[in-house]
Amino acid sequence: MTDATVGSTVPRRQLGRLLTQLREDAAVTLDAAAQALDCSRQKVWRIEKGLVPVRVVDARAMCALYQVPEEMRDIVAALAKETRAKGWWHSYGDVVPSWFSLYVGLESSASTLRQYDSELIPGLLQTREYASELFRRKNPTMSAQDRDKLVELRLQRQSILVRRLPAAPVLRVVLSEAVLRRTIPDRRAMVGQLRHLLAVATLPNVSLRVLPFAAGPPLASETGTFVLLGFPQPLGRASTEPTTVYLENITGALYLDKPAEVTAFEQVWSDLETLASTEAESEKTITSIIEEHHD
Repeated sequence: MTDATVGSTVPRRQLGRLLTQLREDAAVTLDAAAQALDCSRQKVWRIEKGLVPVRVVDARAMCALYQVPEEMRDIVAALAKETRAKGWWHSYGDVVPSWFSLYVGLESSASTLRQYDSELIPGLLQTREYASELFRRKNPTMSAQDRDKLVELRLQRQSILVRRLPAAPVLRVVLSEAVLRRTIPDRRAMVGQLRHLLAVATLPNVSLRVLPFAAGPPLASETGTFVLLGFPQPLGRASTEPTTVYLENITGALYLDKPAEVTAFEQVWSDLETLASTEAESEKTITSIIEEHHD
């Protein structure tokens, strides 16, 4: 789990939850922990939220403060070592914001991905031309070289759909019909993008369904685009990574994993699956829209 495919995101979050549990079991407040460890409250909070890699020396200091049994200290130390492993996406440098780097790590570790998009083709399904147009509009002042890095990162992420080890995740996508009809200026490139959707949908681990206009407004009208990430049962871990909801906006993202939050989005997803066309019907819809471009 320390290789470049998985990266450090999941161990960071697992370690953060474990350290929070150990601190609370020891009846130590966040402020008291920071004071005893001679660091800021913010540092302890960031560690517990899984936002930063953790030095083994810091993890052991926390264990000592919380009077953690020796066997648990070894588990904590092992997780701390894994939090410092870098994923392949770190090679793209500063063009990848930290909040998105966290998502790429989760995406790389997920066993299931359920995504609804009401506006755009999802990144895992985009062609180079479609992605290039989106980044050109979103970052008009960015250098062409940096935009190319973002496109390459997006295309590199798509390799998880065909990887062998670990097993490729199951990807289930529901797209609003509006996504398919909202063309980019290069109509030929848009046709290429639609054909690419049909090709990727033939993969055994990919399901693509269209939410037609005629289905009416779904519950997702109130949530917008989201991704539900599920994770495999880990081996030798202190805890299991919880199902996580990812919500992105232009300046950042939200990661929701509280049971009530996940349940709410599970209900939204269930509604989408009820309203969406079947895979076969969706294929016909996409094919029909491709033909419209040739009229």
